[in-house]
Amino acid sequence: MKREIYVFNDGEMRRKDNTLLFETEEGKKYIPVEEVNNIWFFGEVTLNKSFLDFVSQKEICLHFFNYYGYYSGSFYPREHLNSGYVILKQAENYLDYEKRMVLAREIIETAAKNILVILKYYNSRGVDLEYRIDSIAEKLDKMRDVKTIEQLMALEGNIRDEYYSCFNKIIKNPDFEFRTRSKRPPLDNINSLISFGNAIMYTTVLGEIYQTQLDPRIGYLHATNERRFTLNLDIAEIFKPIIVDRTIFSLLNKGTITDKDFEKDFNGILISEKGRKKFLEDYNGKLDTVIKHPYLNLNVSYKRLIRLELYKIQKHITENQPYQGFVARW
Repeated sequence: MKREIYVFNDGEMRRKDNTLLFETEEGKKYIPVEEVNNIWFFGEVTLNKSFLDFVSQKEICLHFFNYYGYYSGSFYPREHLNSGYVILKQAENYLDYEKRMVLAREIIETAAKNILVILKYYNSRGVDLEYRIDSIAEKLDKMRDVKTIEQLMALEGNIRDEYYSCFNKIIKNPDFEFRTRSKRPPLDNINSLISFGNAIMYTTVLGEIYQTQLDPRIGYLHATNERRFTLNLDIAEIFKPIIVDRTIFSLLNKGTITDKDFEKDFNGILISEKGRKKFLEDYNGKLDTVIKHPYLNLNVSYKRLIRLELYKIQKHITENQPYQGFVARW
């Protein structure tokens, strides 16, 4: 199985014969290219054209994060699976507002259902979340009647606000308190974790889109405009609660990440390199977790579920097979 490679050190990454060589002041490390799925750069790394040509041939996506842990962008190699027909059907389902609304509604309703899965799990374990669960369920019902994507997004924002208000009850760590959602910069430790985790999820989904015939530039919930990619933002909404948020709750409740794993900078809070490594280890553990698929009678990892979700979108737009989003059982 191909691996995700995370590069935190500064150095030079280049092609060496038929493999990859990462050279730092401490020494050299060879990376067998056939084992690589995506490479994530967090340090200051020098690359050259020969390296980019090579990883493009090998169909490897590169994702770049700056010094502060913010996502900078991706090197998305020349599409090797894109189909003109699929792209046309993607565009058709975006330009026809009624068709776009069908997909946008199912994506956001699925995200809300997965939020409820998380809250019901903790509620069943003694965390009093009944009021929020009922309130979010009511808003989910209202989603079925709205007529515009803007109304969908407004309800989704209300649901997420209520969901975030439950974090202080779920997280049993006195060093971590969630106040309100803040992004650039995050104003507390939990916001820093959420922002970092969401950015990782967006790029994880982007890497999976590359392995399909879909074009990442055409999404349905998020408007296709000046943004480079939008489909990954759509699909990430479904998986953020069950992968990113569960990772955060696990790390904090077990005390794996502490307040020492954060740094104050530019009036905000940033997760340190040590903290990022801890997050990624647990996050990848979640992605590799295998569950019994509710319909296919197969054992699949959460990472594979992301790819299957994309295939369902493709079948919806090309074969008129109604899209039904993945709702976790936990």
